[in-house]
Amino acid sequence: MSPSRVAGPKETSPGGTSLPCALIVLDGLGDRPHPDLGGKTPLEAARTPNLDRLAARGTLGNVVTVGPGIAPESDAGVLGLLGYDPRTDSPGRGVLEAEGVGLHVEPGQVAFRFNFATVDPENVVKDARVGRSLSTEEAKELAEAISRADLLGPEGVEARAQATVGHRGVLRLAPRSGGALSPEVSNSDPYYEKIGGLGHAVKPERPQIRRVKPLDGSEEAARTAGLVNLFVDRVPAVLRDHPVNVRRRARGGLEANHLLLRDAGTAPRGLRTFRDRWGTGGAALTEMPVERGLARLLELEDVFVGPVDPAHRAEGYRYRAQRCRELLAKQPFLYIHLKGPDEPGHDGDARKKREVVDALDEHFFGPFLEGLDLQRCRLLVTADHATPCILKGHSDDPVPVLLVGAPDLADPSRGDAPRKFSEATCEVGPLKGLLGRDLLDHLFLRGQAGRGAVPHAPARSPP
Repeated sequence: MSPSRVAGPKETSPGGTSLPCALIVLDGLGDRPHPDLGGKTPLEAARTPNLDRLAARGTLGNVVTVGPGIAPESDAGVLGLLGYDPRTDSPGRGVLEAEGVGLHVEPGQVAFRFNFATVDPENVVKDARVGRSLSTEEAKELAEAISRADLLGPEGVEARAQATVGHRGVLRLAPRSGGALSPEVSNSDPYYEKIGGLGHAVKPERPQIRRVKPLDGSEEAARTAGLVNLFVDRVPAVLRDHPVNVRRRARGGLEANHLLLRDAGTAPRGLRTFRDRWGTGGAALTEMPVERGLARLLELEDVFVGPVDPAHRAEGYRYRAQRCRELLAKQPFLYIHLKGPDEPGHDGDARKKREVVDALDEHFFGPFLEGLDLQRCRLLVTADHATPCILKGHSDDPVPVLLVGAPDLADPSRGDAPRKFSEATCEVGPLKGLLGRDLLDHLFLRGQAGRGAVPHAPARSPP
């Protein structure tokens, strides 16, 4: 990485640095040792020369993105990393997803994130993602059919379903009569529990679709729970013989015959923008609607590039690297969210997750770091949560942290020995034991926030 000047930001970065700063979030990167990788994690087993060079230049540690014992979803993990408390600050995953696809949620309305799913006649979930084989176009056809069916019309509520990416979608309930609805209701999705404004991943023994319950004693919550249960009961009749599922059955594919609803929310109140929280603006490069919605609500410049096509992963990551360099040259802060490692974690495919990390290192970090002068910027690489392949879901494990840039942040206690960027090396790094809300204090040089301390070593030559 030869020195090359990064153009100065349009405004001053927050805290104790005037240098442009980037938070790079690798979705679901954290993991546990896996037998398919000889007892290594996918990150440890991956070939990561670019990340390893950053590790040699910077300081390592780990972070619990939300709090001990909480296995967060991406929205909660990112809110924590951006310095918020998702338990009180989050408007709900449903609202973030809706805003990310331009489906605005007004006060008195509620929005849910949903998955199309495959369930058996007893409502036991056989596949919560329809085998990841449901195309976005198929999902759009199904969602439009649900909206046209006006399933809660007799109860005076518009139920609008909108597909987003693949098996994912959002549902907005808007009352036409009868008063406001309440987001204080539980999930029908058996794999997530709602805790305040965030979703918490769980592992049910028998993943049966749940009856939705009010979470407080209000009439609005009781009415909303009843309406959602009616909606859930009526959806299968719309989906069962839809042409999409007829075609899928004919070719032996899984049917998208139900919806799993989670994380109800309503129009946010009192959510501080990123500028209000940190005293500066910035941009966000995102791939999924939930992160796009978060960027919009926090009033970060919205740079949405969509998900990477697995058939063109190298080109996709190189394009993202180019866009990020352009943004870093003109923005004081850049939040980068790359989805890659999370999906093979959910699928339990440790080898595929290792391959994705390989590709990220070669095709994103390689071009992104080419010619970047680390004396003129600061980078923080981490994850929004762990998705251990052995669990096939999110966990509360701490995730790796790598902080690099000016002033030089090499850990003086380790000497010049090479080291791998991995969960094991980060577990003993000087930044171990951080909470998500403390992380940007370190990136922005706002003193020794949290339980970790950033060592400031003498300047070193670029690697």
